[in-house]
Amino acid sequence: MIVSGQAAQTADRRSNGPATAKAAPAAEVLGDLRFRALLAPEDWEALPLAIRQRFSERLAGGRTVTYSGRIVAVRMSRLGWLLAQAARLVGAPLPLSRAVQVPATVAVTEDETTGGQFWTRIYGRQKGFPQVIQSSKRFSGPTGLEEYLGYGLNMALTVDVGDRALHFRSAGFTVELFGLRIAVPPRLNPFTLTVSHFDLGNGRFAFQMDLGHPRFGELIHQRAIFTTGGWRE
Repeated sequence: MIVSGQAAQTADRRSNGPATAKAAPAAEVLGDLRFRALLAPEDWEALPLAIRQRFSERLAGGRTVTYSGRIVAVRMSRLGWLLAQAARLVGAPLPLSRAVQVPATVAVTEDETTGGQFWTRIYGRQKGFPQVIQSSKRFSGPTGLEEYLGYGLNMALTVDVGDRALHFRSAGFTVELFGLRIAVPPRLNPFTLTVSHFDLGNGRFAFQMDLGHPRFGELIHQRAIFTTGGWRE
């Protein structure tokens, strides 16, 4: 889940005195409080400034920010691999490859229809075309944030802060059928999904996904490292 930000300053110029400048909070300057509103003020302030800036800029007007990096770690149990293959039926939202040291790209664009964000992840593989995963983060649902995976499938997300990182955790699924939303019973979805954003300093950050099961433990672990040297269009 990743959005770029810029540091900004405001100047108070007076005709009878020297000009002064004061750094303003990133969210205040950039005008996007959507992620910040999901956290308690003290939790938001506990995050590194770079993370707060990345999650405080609204990419309005059809702009896109793209980050490039590499997948540095993948662990996948046999059950995790089988689950990833089964998820092809709903657009393959889980990584299909165990390949490491292959290119990874994340592109984020404002979803002007829903007021959310489109996320496109491109993961390289050792052979063949890269895997493309698409989803839409929407600021709605029972927790205030959900990820639409396609095929009518929505995943509610909770947001918390721990170890100076931002964590998005699954909190139930719903399926849209004939204009109705039907909740998936917890017994049919015992999995726990956590996506974490770690700042590594010097313009680098890590995007990590962990899928687990209360009985079978870790199913899938994937970690990629990106830089803020993305381009916009």
